[in-house]
Amino acid sequence: MRLFLLLLTSFFFCACSVTKQISESATKNVLDEEALKTAHVGISIYEPATGKYWYNYQGDKYFVPASNIKIPTCYAAMKYLGDSLVGLRVAQQNDHLFFSGTADPTFFHEDFKIQPVFNYLKQIANSKYNVWYREKIQQPAHWGSGWSWSDYDADYMTERNAFPVYGNTVSFSGRFDSINVFPQYFKKQILSKKSTPDGYVSEVNREMRTNNFSTVSYGKTNRKLKIPFVTSDTLTFNLLMEALNNPKNFVGPNVAPPIFFKNEQQQIFAIHSQPTDSLLKPMMHRSDNFFAEQSLLMVSNERLGFMNDAKIIDTILKTDFKDLPQKPRWVDGSGLSRYNLFSPQDFVFILKKMKTEFGMPRIKNIMATGGEGTLNSYYKKDSTFVYAKTGTLSGVVAISGFLYTKKGKELIFSVLVNNHQGSATNVRRAVEKFIEGIREKF
Repeated sequence: MRLFLLLLTSFFFCACSVTKQISESATKNVLDEEALKTAHVGISIYEPATGKYWYNYQGDKYFVPASNIKIPTCYAAMKYLGDSLVGLRVAQQNDHLFFSGTADPTFFHEDFKIQPVFNYLKQIANSKYNVWYREKIQQPAHWGSGWSWSDYDADYMTERNAFPVYGNTVSFSGRFDSINVFPQYFKKQILSKKSTPDGYVSEVNREMRTNNFSTVSYGKTNRKLKIPFVTSDTLTFNLLMEALNNPKNFVGPNVAPPIFFKNEQQQIFAIHSQPTDSLLKPMMHRSDNFFAEQSLLMVSNERLGFMNDAKIIDTILKTDFKDLPQKPRWVDGSGLSRYNLFSPQDFVFILKKMKTEFGMPRIKNIMATGGEGTLNSYYKKDSTFVYAKTGTLSGVVAISGFLYTKKGKELIFSVLVNNHQGSATNVRRAVEKFIEGIREKF
């Protein structure tokens, strides 16, 4: 009995000692740091092996998490999108084919050189089939709830839709007198130009509700600029037709089919596009908002049969995330919205769930480590010992992920900072010093 009490006392002493040391480090390196003195900060450090929190500082409070929202989005995609993405759904009835998008963002995206969906469309082009392009009546909203409308032509706020093409962006490069536009379809829609005689494209603007562009060419170096275009079913079809050399047997969304498609007479099949993790890895490494938003719409399409981010979020919160420590406000897939509110403990819960259900090897392949992606300039000496997702908005810095200490402890951590008025870099460095300190000491 005496030995038991001694061991129990020793355990509590060690636990209190760890908490005290982390608390002192958090105060010194984060809370009292000049860049964070006026900020709101939440920190949770959790050890999965014991099921215990090593440290909580406002871990149950709500914060705007910025791109840490991609963590629950990634979980949903890992669970519900299978090993490979469904890139196209096709229904066949006699000599008629009906195809529709699945929200897959990889079609004609520059990251994906192999295009199985396009190969299938080429096979049925000019074939015996009458091919009809039809999308469901219920379409996703172009923008997410709470997005900043004034950023409509910024490359990080690309429109969402059921059938993305070319990443829903137009690329511009080159000199004033020989501007390169891709896809070429949009070249005729450059309505105005400003330039010096030998200037490279340095700025591109788009009218808010149209695909009319203006370019400014005063740059001294050639670089590629990407601008989101206004999506529509008609535009998607036109871009497809241009790529397929206008096959005669394809019919666009504005023409009603001459037959009534009956579900019981249809053969419905899927055309797969890319391995799922080949989408999720760049989504998490470079914090790709477009990939995140489309991933959530794909999950909605798979689980609910239609694309609606609000309804799939509500479904996931009531099922997979019904036991979250704090009930969050979750409104989009990317974290562009400031309406999102999560606690550090919520992210710990989701990361633990990811580890349990999918395993660390898969997570390590998808998440960035030190010196990679958005961690490119951080945690370099701790590369392969930190796997995390960052988040940044004006006044917001966030990081949540996994940490392996020098004594072999595996920890899950989340640090959320809101309302700082200092340099985001200084905030990240302060948090980096704190996380690296835990790795060194424990």
